[in-house]
Amino acid sequence: MPHVEIKCFPGRNDEQKRECAERIAEVLAQTMGCKTSSVSVAIKDVPQEEWKSKVWDGCIVPDKDVLYKKPGYDYGEQI
Repeated sequence: MPHVEIKCFPGRNDEQKRECAERIAEVLAQTMGCKTSSVSVAIKDVPQEEWKSKVWDGCIVPDKDVLYKKPGYDYGEQI
């Protein structure tokens, strides 16, 4: 039962978010060998000025050991 939480800057409409969630669910189901009905996807808007504190410091750095795709940017800290 994979669950994915996507955090991004605001600016996408509900249709774009739905399409993204459906496509992510399809790839996960194929890759992880489960049904798309087992996948859930949340998309949360995070304002750019809050990104470092809420996402970088709050999610990315603490999860550095389990990041299979690391970001191509940093805030002066190597992950």
